This record gives sequence, structure tokens and C-alpha cells, in this order.
Amino acid sequence: MPYKDREINKLYYTMGEVTKMFQVNPSQIRFYEREFPIIQPKKNKKGNRLFTPEDVSNLKIIFNLVKEKGYTLQGAREYLKKNKDSATENQRIIDSLEKLKQFLIEVKESL
Repeated sequence: MPYKDREINKLYYTMGEVTKMFQVNPSQIRFYEREFPIIQPKKNKKGNRLFTPEDVSNLKIIFNLVKEKGYTLQGAREYLKKNKDSATENQRIIDSLEKLKQFLIEVKESL
């Protein structure tokens, strides 16, 4: 049976990894951390931020609301207070569709 790479699920992501995921400066991540109480990264003894997968998921939701849908920061904050569950479900659907899109692009390129 051939070896199959498994997807690695990390417990914590560093600030550098998160900034590469979203292609933004660390200052923007720190700003969103101050503006949105749902982002609560842990800090190690040196003071470096360690983001959980839940924090990364919340950042995806925030970036989707602010960058894609055009919400203001106040509007996004209020939307998350009222509709956290539906926003999380919508983001899960968006993530699965993006994975499907990437898979279909790979299939097309291999033809």
C-alpha cells in the first residue's frame, strides 16, 4: 500500500505563519486582535503570539467580512456578535469550496 501524506493539523501557528496565510503585515493582525475580542492568541514567555486553529478560522471570517463583503470594522464586530454560528458555517463552506476549486484546477492541469 503506497504511503499517503496526511494533512498536518497544528496546535499553534506563529505570527509569521499567520501573516503568510493572509498575506498581510503583522501590524494588521495585531490591529484585528485589538478590535475583535474573538481573537485571543496565546503568548509564550517571550511574548510571541501563538494562534490556535480557532483564531485562524476567526481571522478568515473577519477578513471575508471586511475585505470581500465590504463591512466596516464596527459592522463586522456587530455581525459576529449576532451571527457567530452562521458566519462560522459560511466560512466552513467557503473553505470546502476553495479546496474543491483547487482540486479541479489540479485535475485540469494534469490533463
